[in-house]
Amino acid sequence: MNEKLREKESEKMNGAESVVKTLAASGVDTCFTNPGTSEMHLVAALDRTPEIRCVLGLFEGAVTAAADGYARMTGKPACTLLHLGPGLANGVANLHNAARAHVPLLNIVGQHPAEHLRFETPLASDVEGIARPYSNWLRTTKSALEAGRDAAQAVAACYDPPGHIATLILTADAAWGEGGVVAQALTPKKPTMPPAETIEAIARLLRSENPAAFVLGGNALYGKGLVAACRVAAACNAKLFSPYPFTRMQRGAGAAVVDRLPYVPQQAADTLKDFKHLILVGVVEPRAYFASPKRSARLVAADCPIHTLAKVEEDSAGALEALAAALSALSRAGIVEKGARPLTPTGAISLPGLADAIAATLPDDAIVVDESMTAGRGIMAAARGAGPHDWLANTGGSIGIALPLAVGAAVASPERRVLCLTADGSAMYTLQALWTMAREGLKITTVVFANRAYSILKYEFKQLGIGEPGQRAKDLFEIGRPDLDWVALAKGMGVPATRINNLDEFAKELRRGFESGGPRLIEVPL
Repeated sequence: MNEKLREKESEKMNGAESVVKTLAASGVDTCFTNPGTSEMHLVAALDRTPEIRCVLGLFEGAVTAAADGYARMTGKPACTLLHLGPGLANGVANLHNAARAHVPLLNIVGQHPAEHLRFETPLASDVEGIARPYSNWLRTTKSALEAGRDAAQAVAACYDPPGHIATLILTADAAWGEGGVVAQALTPKKPTMPPAETIEAIARLLRSENPAAFVLGGNALYGKGLVAACRVAAACNAKLFSPYPFTRMQRGAGAAVVDRLPYVPQQAADTLKDFKHLILVGVVEPRAYFASPKRSARLVAADCPIHTLAKVEEDSAGALEALAAALSALSRAGIVEKGARPLTPTGAISLPGLADAIAATLPDDAIVVDESMTAGRGIMAAARGAGPHDWLANTGGSIGIALPLAVGAAVASPERRVLCLTADGSAMYTLQALWTMAREGLKITTVVFANRAYSILKYEFKQLGIGEPGQRAKDLFEIGRPDLDWVALAKGMGVPATRINNLDEFAKELRRGFESGGPRLIEVPL
């Protein structure tokens, strides 16, 4: 664009328009949003930019998790549009999960002009202070002229390996001010390969034939990275694991055999105790979630050396392919899942029966979003022999991610069926996502395991060895009195719902959900 044309355009464009048009030019095609007054010029700009799909969430925690789910399936950022500091703060819990998932995500947040901030108005807040802990790139734009440039830099920052959160705070006067300029898209950075000597050193220790295990993360758990990992494991008789918290895993018949490390620390330690080498690919050393006076946070045996093939910010898939080449395993057939689906179970509700029903009915190419830590703990293992599918997990431990994560995954992959597994306690954090599912007509089947308790807290209390909880403590772990009615809650937000009473009904309702043209919810009383 020549300078005269640029100047002519800038005379007609405000800062908000330059931000939105720059986002579109940079490949951002989806905005999950809950805007307010300070963002109205951005809303107006989005209204005139059909290249960007806007999806409304009724709570900012649902908005940020939806952007996370979208990024996990596409590998590119959606943007969020949030209202000032309080709106951003409402979304922080799921930004914590997104940061742990290492996904590209761009927040656009409004801010009062400096002239208005001096009046200490009701919504005045330290937006940068709220954003800083979960933003690898952070900038407040105070000029329309700089708005487009800052937007382009923000998008590029999202792609910085391994994937980051960027937050662009746009003051209202920069949004409405004239002189906006559309900036050219910037070339994102690509992850670098580990040094050749690192790859050769790992190859040497694998040739020693000592029992070795890999812990995989990032793009080592799907696509070409998982294919290479499978070949490496077959070549040296190694085991493949993922951490308990992972971003996305490709699974099912024909996929590599990858075991998820258990959540329970002692079980994880027992799983890893016999290995003589632990090799990390795109992850840090796995640790227990919580401190305890009776156990170490470390899950790996003290005498087991830990090696890093690829750091979190490095090219995990490329490193595994290079390792496969060093082991002459590029053309080797890996060990893949060959199990069959279980038979569809019948009879009374049981946890193994629920797991088998899901495994028996899961459609090929489905996406499973899983936040069912207690009732759903056996489902991954049961679904090994199901058709090819992707599994998304809670990466940061902040509950309330499943429903909106499923929204983002469904928006990103409209041709695929999404199964959302959640419990009643965690689902209450972001149940507003059901409304978005209905409004957008998303093909999401949600299963709510209604145990009427924070069961994981009951477990954690018991593990500390501090006695049995009294009634006052129990009242903090149980969410009955009154019982939540998920059929009524879902229907109130436009999602057809059913409460099942046995495994026969459960399998029937799963199939009904998978065949429907929109969302459905199944409540499973436990």
